[in-house]
Amino acid sequence: MIVSRDPAPSPREYIASSGGLFRDMTIHDFDMARFFLGEVVEVSAMGSNLVADYIAELGDIDGAVVTLRGALCHITNSRRCTFGYDQHLEAFGSLGMLSVDNLRPDGVRSFGAHGTEGASTYLDFFLDRYTPAYRAELDHFIETIGSGTAPEPGFDDGRAALVLADAAEESVRTGRVVPVGGAR
Repeated sequence: MIVSRDPAPSPREYIASSGGLFRDMTIHDFDMARFFLGEVVEVSAMGSNLVADYIAELGDIDGAVVTLRGALCHITNSRRCTFGYDQHLEAFGSLGMLSVDNLRPDGVRSFGAHGTEGASTYLDFFLDRYTPAYRAELDHFIETIGSGTAPEPGFDDGRAALVLADAAEESVRTGRVVPVGGAR
């Protein structure tokens, strides 16, 4: 299960040229699902417009639920999450479960007579959350230039994620499960 919800929808101008929810947001989830689970053979998706009227006016959706089949994966996206940048994942299998929670500005939680598990809100901006990852990607890219090796992920990984994004869009449009054999 992958959950990715933005704190607020992008501006109209961005949405108008973004390629749609599946190409500008879910594509990262498709890439991560392929990395962890391998080949995807089918995509099924449903979408909605519950967040901002201008997104529907532009022909896009602002929320989606996607199911990938190969190894089974469920992705949930929304362009608005009132409690911050909500991104977490869970992998469940015969040997147990792996869970990655949201990042917060601090790790403090409060427990008292008036409540338990009180914590600060999630980070509210993608640069706050992903700056270390962007630095690691840049370091890897510089290393590959110096060593003459190809960076990973590579072009084929990006193309495969785009194939899944296109299949999800087709599934929303047609209401059908879309086969994507050879997506990896």
